[in-house]
Amino acid sequence: MTSTGQKIKIAVIFGGVSSEHEVSLMSAASIIDNLDAEKYEIYRVGITKEGKWLLYTGDTKMLSAGEWETPELTTPAFLSPDPTVHGLVILKDTGAQIIPLDCIFPALHGKNGEDGTIQGLFQLSGIPYVGCNTLSSAVCMDKAVTHTLLSAANIEQAHYLWFYADRFDVAADTIKAKIEARLNFPVFVKPANAGSSVGVSKVDRKEDLDEAIRKAMKEDSKIVVEEGIVGQEVECAVLGNREADASPVGEIGASAAFYDYEDKYINGTSQLFIPARIDEETAEKIRQTAVRAYRWLGCSGLARVDFFVTEGDHRVILNEINTLPGFTSISMYPKLWMHAGMSYSELLDRLVELAFQKKERSLKANG
Repeated sequence: MTSTGQKIKIAVIFGGVSSEHEVSLMSAASIIDNLDAEKYEIYRVGITKEGKWLLYTGDTKMLSAGEWETPELTTPAFLSPDPTVHGLVILKDTGAQIIPLDCIFPALHGKNGEDGTIQGLFQLSGIPYVGCNTLSSAVCMDKAVTHTLLSAANIEQAHYLWFYADRFDVAADTIKAKIEARLNFPVFVKPANAGSSVGVSKVDRKEDLDEAIRKAMKEDSKIVVEEGIVGQEVECAVLGNREADASPVGEIGASAAFYDYEDKYINGTSQLFIPARIDEETAEKIRQTAVRAYRWLGCSGLARVDFFVTEGDHRVILNEINTLPGFTSISMYPKLWMHAGMSYSELLDRLVELAFQKKERSLKANG
């Protein structure tokens, strides 16, 4: 509740021009259904795959089913970048209507959602918002940049190299020779800027690199190739701003060759082990490394940090950081905090509180 006792006016933004559009709809439905209706006045704002903004007034069941884009349930709307408006502009036949907002909760994944682009709009609007700022969102989205910055912090990662996709068109043999010389197979070929394992391939031999790289090129103009790590896939949820806490560690027993898009959001066939099947010393190292990386990269609000624990010597190797992790019913981020004793609704409340705290700190810093 606000200081006046009124409900907090919050916009949950979903969809987007992204390969993860459908996942966003599922995350948004879960978030909307678990926001306390006694505390929040919720506005559902969808972005179509074509980039059109719509205020949605229907049921969340239609949202998660992808059936929300109907004229009867939607009205053209957009978030104003003007901080004096501080809200949504609704475009009706009778003219424009302003809906003031107290907070924005983005339920957006992938490009145009967690890469800093829409965070820049939120920043211009002057409205507090959940999650990382423009720079940290962009840094964590780009795997090549993330690798480079984490290397500077001496945080252990898989051996890697990256290149621009257009270089592969003119120097494919040179690039493949470098991959073979520097990395041990199997390797993972990834678009630098895509989430939820979209466009990712596991490659066991040099002859299959062409197909994997072409697949990744469909998603981004920059390609990352990482050496495969044999070990357990584990994840840690981080919550907070400069003062951040790490959750218990969870483990993924992937049903596919690796934890891919289908496994994460559609099949739901992977086993999740919470807590992870690792010793306490290793779990604590993961939690400490997760918070260290989170702070180093300037994250705020939330992030899920993914690791490998190697077979035999139990080394902790950071895989990637997700600044807007999935919030579906089978997603690891909320499950980890629920295991720690925080309900889904309490987690959402905490994220909104952190959004207000981040805004207050920004105002103080700017005088």
